[in-house]
Amino acid sequence: MSATGTRTGHVVVIGAGIAGLAAAHRLLGRGARVTVLEAADRVGGKLLPGEIAGVRVDLGAESMLARRPEAVALAREVGLGGRLQPPATASASIWTRGALRPMPKGHVMGVPGTAAALGGVLSEEGLARIERDADLPRTEVGDDVAVGEYVAARLGREVVDRLVEPLLGGVYAGDAYRISMRSAVPQLFQAARSHTSLTEGVREIQAKAAANQQTGPVFMGIEGGVGMLPLAVADSVRARGGEILTGTPVSRLSREADGGWRVSAGERVLRADAVIVAVPAPAAAELLGAASPAAAAELRAIEHASMALVTLAYRRADVTLPEGSGFLVPPVDGRTIKASTFASHKWGWIAEEDPDVVVLRTSVGRHGETEILQRADAALVEVSRHDLREATGLDARPLETRVTRWSDGLPQYPVGHHARVARIREHVAGLPGLAVCGAQYDGVGIPACIASAYAAVDQLHGDLSGIRELTANPVQSLHGGAGE
Repeated sequence: MSATGTRTGHVVVIGAGIAGLAAAHRLLGRGARVTVLEAADRVGGKLLPGEIAGVRVDLGAESMLARRPEAVALAREVGLGGRLQPPATASASIWTRGALRPMPKGHVMGVPGTAAALGGVLSEEGLARIERDADLPRTEVGDDVAVGEYVAARLGREVVDRLVEPLLGGVYAGDAYRISMRSAVPQLFQAARSHTSLTEGVREIQAKAAANQQTGPVFMGIEGGVGMLPLAVADSVRARGGEILTGTPVSRLSREADGGWRVSAGERVLRADAVIVAVPAPAAAELLGAASPAAAAELRAIEHASMALVTLAYRRADVTLPEGSGFLVPPVDGRTIKASTFASHKWGWIAEEDPDVVVLRTSVGRHGETEILQRADAALVEVSRHDLREATGLDARPLETRVTRWSDGLPQYPVGHHARVARIREHVAGLPGLAVCGAQYDGVGIPACIASAYAAVDQLHGDLSGIRELTANPVQSLHGGAGE
């Protein structure tokens, strides 16, 4: 496939997260013979279905952007169309300045078109600072700029600290003052390049969105959890003749004299016409170390954030919660949890599975925070219960709790990330029959990972349009509601 362009070559996909599985699914549709190798004993990566108190839940990512076509379309292709469900409620709150306050409307990742949009969340001084944006001279952004740095220069730090930071943190578990605006919020980056006033640029984004009249939900879930998606894709891959081997870590990837690839996985050695590397950056760096030291060096430089999700189940009779899907927590407020999702409010299927059980979850851990994640599971449950009590008054004892840790689970997109990704792809392009995909390149959300996988498959077929599109227009991983 790599050298001759044939459609029936053998392609090895390394990694069975959603990106690797999506790549395998697309390859089979192109007539390739496909083997997927996964080091873990399960498929799905950060999409993990589970159960608590007899109710099915997600123990990893729980929603997917529906305004991008890739994830919803793939779910339909693998037979999950009838189980797609939008959130039952999309109204979230923000726990700041001592109270749960309604999440403001009319902003782009926390950046308002008018100061009035943030009334209640910001102080009077903070609102007044936003108004100065229209009179400030232009703030140059160059080739890239940190979201927090730019927004603070235009609108003041309070906007960043109380709204942009928790919204971005819900996606990346990162620091808004380090995260790339070009990669993480490309809409804002384009507005910053074309407008002197940031609020004016946001109003233009909002006007264009209104003119496009996008209908339907912004986000989508799956009955039983989005963790069902990789399982269904894996079933489809197997049904179409693809082979998926779990518990099979790849130890070495090397180029053969005839242009093919040799893939070593324990005692098993596979010969491939092409390879797609769909594993996280540290593992990808190890695999590419021999074939492309330059690409490996760039991959090693990608930083990651670790986090933990605490899932709690309660008797409904013991629980009175505010309305809405949950709340976000600005780091500046000094709390331990960074968000909570009222899962039984947000997803109708969770409430229906057992009407007598209420499921909540909290998330803890941000980039650079290590102490909190070194605590025992019981301690994470206790700090979550403490913060939930402070925020909502919930003081009941849970029926059951689950702690799921995601070590180095979220790649960070600092200033210059787009240039690093371009360099990685340039190095990889020098090795015919090799492509890369995953969350560390073009967006951390499910549709972004799938788009990355499809572009990698197209690249093996000589079509670089997908790669060029992702490079020019990264997939904005919009905030998926409180808790994500």
